[in-house]
Amino acid sequence: MTKNVDVNVRPEPDEVLVAIADYVDQYKVSSEEAMQTARYCLMDTLGCGLLALRYPECTKHLGSIVEGTIVPNGARVPGTQLRLDPIKAAWDIGCIIRWLDYNDTWLAAEWGHPSDNLGAILAVTDYLSQVKQTRGQAPFTIKDVLEAMVKAHEIQGVLALENSFNRVGLDHVVLVKVASTAVAAKLKGASKDQIIDALSHAWVDGQSLRTYRHAPNAGSRKSWAAGDATSRAVRLADIVMRGEMGYPGVLSAPTWGFYDVLFKGNTFKLAQSFNSYVMENVLFKISYPAEFHAQTAVEAAMALHPQVKDRIHDIEKLVITTHESAIRIISKSGPLNNPADRDHCLQYMAAVPLLYGSLTADHYEDSFHQAHPEIDQLREKMEIIEEPRFSQEYLEADKRSIANAMQVFFRDGSKTEQVTVEYPVGHRRRREEGIPLLLEKFKQNLHTRYPAQRVERIYQLCQNHQQLLETPVNEFMDLLVI
Repeated sequence: MTKNVDVNVRPEPDEVLVAIADYVDQYKVSSEEAMQTARYCLMDTLGCGLLALRYPECTKHLGSIVEGTIVPNGARVPGTQLRLDPIKAAWDIGCIIRWLDYNDTWLAAEWGHPSDNLGAILAVTDYLSQVKQTRGQAPFTIKDVLEAMVKAHEIQGVLALENSFNRVGLDHVVLVKVASTAVAAKLKGASKDQIIDALSHAWVDGQSLRTYRHAPNAGSRKSWAAGDATSRAVRLADIVMRGEMGYPGVLSAPTWGFYDVLFKGNTFKLAQSFNSYVMENVLFKISYPAEFHAQTAVEAAMALHPQVKDRIHDIEKLVITTHESAIRIISKSGPLNNPADRDHCLQYMAAVPLLYGSLTADHYEDSFHQAHPEIDQLREKMEIIEEPRFSQEYLEADKRSIANAMQVFFRDGSKTEQVTVEYPVGHRRRREEGIPLLLEKFKQNLHTRYPAQRVERIYQLCQNHQQLLETPVNEFMDLLVI
């Protein structure tokens, strides 16, 4: 009876959709470590966005699509005067957060930057808090923001543990869109069923390719892709809250589902249940605005700089021993065509600190690169070697190392020691060392946008954990506009 027809029995929602929706709808964040880490993450992420406002290539993307648009109760973009609808505000906030590749990181089978989700979280909570106040209702507080951050981090990070989207050519911002859709829907008052429907739309969208992250096509889209994903998430949550239906078999449908169309027939593996693991173990980029797989290489180069700086022309070769993911993502030769190309080149990120003893976002700009041909000359002398132990411990749950080693060999036969750095300063294993540096990074970034009195006011509020938790989101955002 079923020959030449489809059996049109609507399935139950895919298990992954239900698991995420249950978590977002029901889970209570009880981990003090997760909430404290989320506070540091909020500070660091905002600071990264403020620093990015120094770069015209970033700021040209900001603002309403139609100039002069006035949005009642518009969501604010930190460090600017912009008031936008929450969909475009999520785009702008996500864009500035990610522009300099300086916010937090998660590394597993898939990679990504979970604090990208703050674009959606801040846009929605700021807008809705203002609306609530006009109606005499209590606004969201920063506690709500931090709890949403913990959940967004967890969704993105747990899905990344054993599911490699990069292996099938898809960009990790799919996980930003999925996580942001779930938490944005919840913040907007969605039921569990509505969260499932919204998630189905996030998966059915079709996803970004990784083309813009890799040689020979690396480019600045990688700096706004997360903003685009958070914006789409807010839009999808809005669509469902207006009563739009969902697609329960979006992942598993034969032929037409995500697994068959985009995941080579594989199904997702959830390595563990959703709780607060990812926020507790997230990696902060504290010292250098560099793709995370190169952070320890930069640190090794900084250590070798005093021994090498006066012998640059005597270098015969420079050997970088690294892990498989670094080789696959950021090891490249040939011309580097733009800042986005350079901040995803292991060799470039190692050469600059070895030569000059520092690495900042300005070092990726065309003007700096063109004025210093010695960088490319040193790149040509580099040899990249995989260390199997580094690759293995990168994936081990109790280690999650991101190791690099570096050694310089000179023409006269002499050489430096091999400097090995297995865990970057932003790793959980170096939290005690890293947090004071993270706070200093935050304060410096505040100074790029605000006068000294405002800097001190924002900084002191963020340092007072309990006071910050109780602060209404709209009042917090009042402090961040100029």
